[in-house]
Amino acid sequence: MTSAAPHALFTYGTLQMREVQLARFGRLLDGRRDALPGYRTTELRITDPEVIAVSGTDRHLLVVPSDDPADSVEGAVLELTDEELAAADDYEVDDYARVEVTLVSGARAWAYLESARSAV
Repeated sequence: MTSAAPHALFTYGTLQMREVQLARFGRLLDGRRDALPGYRTTELRITDPEVIAVSGTDRHLLVVPSDDPADSVEGAVLELTDEELAAADDYEVDDYARVEVTLVSGARAWAYLESARSAV
């Protein structure tokens, strides 16, 4: 059963890719542009063969806190059903943790940020 109220997910990397959306969600999603303040991106090497096959790369972006208050990460907010959010959780490797964030627009959304595992 699909939830009536969609989940807002801020995405800044491969979840914006056509191929990834079709493979994970079975459809293309429209996103609205937004940004995550106080963070910056770094690159993460992915080793999960399924994720690499879907995204076409073993290099993915990872969002980490920034000491520079002027930093922000540009991305898109996608509206996902319960099932699609679960599929996104399944796609993201253990280096990512899904947390609720406040975006530049003031909207609240889920985002995959650096997990405690990747910070080690």
